[in-house]
Amino acid sequence: MTDAGSESTQLAEVRAELEALRGREEAVADILRALSTPRMRLQPILDQIVETAARLCRADSCFIYLAEGDVLRMRAGFAMSPEIVEYEREHPDRAGPHSATGRVAMTREPVHIPDVRADADYRYPEMPYRTVLSLPVLFDGELLGVIGLSQVEVAPFEAPVIKLMATFGDQSAIAIAIAKLFETVERQMTELARFLSPEVAALISSDEGAELLAGHRAYITVVFFDLRGFTAFAETAEPEELISVIGEYHAAAGELVTAHKGTLEHFAGDGIMVFFNDPVPVPEPELQAARLAIAMREQVGQLAEGWQKRGYELGLGAGIGVGHATLGRIGFEGRYDYGALGSVTSLAARLSDEAAAGQILLSQRAYAALEGKVEASPVSELEVKGFARPVQAYELLRVTG
Repeated sequence: MTDAGSESTQLAEVRAELEALRGREEAVADILRALSTPRMRLQPILDQIVETAARLCRADSCFIYLAEGDVLRMRAGFAMSPEIVEYEREHPDRAGPHSATGRVAMTREPVHIPDVRADADYRYPEMPYRTVLSLPVLFDGELLGVIGLSQVEVAPFEAPVIKLMATFGDQSAIAIAIAKLFETVERQMTELARFLSPEVAALISSDEGAELLAGHRAYITVVFFDLRGFTAFAETAEPEELISVIGEYHAAAGELVTAHKGTLEHFAGDGIMVFFNDPVPVPEPELQAARLAIAMREQVGQLAEGWQKRGYELGLGAGIGVGHATLGRIGFEGRYDYGALGSVTSLAARLSDEAAAGQILLSQRAYAALEGKVEASPVSELEVKGFARPVQAYELLRVTG
């Protein structure tokens, strides 16, 4: 070969390498753009991967399987007929020599079949393609899935292309792992919000959450609710009746607590404790607590009418106290709550115990904070368990301010 011919060949090789590098960079850029969306979702990223992979190696079609235990399910396809897509979705693949995907699952290595009809071990149902390249999608040694590329005619993929696509598979694995992690965290937060108040669920994932969860002191207003007549009801009611009543009661409470921006500390049978002004500060926490208590009284009053028709004599009692408490994570490894500790919580609970059905009792300090904004009347001093001196209380009648 002449020097000129040799130079021409080298130049062509350099150009080919540059073109491959450019294609790879564009492919990575496509995946990064999919990852940069505000609400990252796995499916759009999978759709982008199959389209980019087919374009990158000029394949006629592409699909991607994701691993679910020992099963591989097709999750996205590009340039595939609806019939093939439906078949692939309805027929998950498994590790084995019968298919290119199965071989990848066995070996964790790229599998190239130049002609599926000439491969003695290939047993996958006949499809409108002849050449197949399947690539493992590995992250930290775990097989996340398999990318499959196919050509309608016999057109083997060249070694540089196989190498390039193997690298693309590694890059896709990172994108898939990030997207799955994002969706897992979002799902866990959604589940967490079902068991904790929205404020506490958000607190756990915030920057300042660790400090607040560790423990701090704050001024709060505490509301405690429980049902008069519940003990006798629980002793005689059928389990199904008990669950039904508690379910109605908790559903009403949960909706109202959220609407009034309270922090639900716990449900304990018929006892419900809510506090205001932590972890999220609220304006006039005493007034918010009073409004919640009034709304709860009205809502449970309506429920009580239905319960009475079923033979259940139940009514709501409530107590409201204000003061400083220590708040943070309480519990043990594997089971933590966000709670408040202090005399203010005890006082609210004791006032609730003393309240008659339909009655809301305010501590003296709570009444002082609400004076001019509510209508309330004094009740006789109460001998409250846990307090050395009698407690002056007021009955909250209505909110006026």
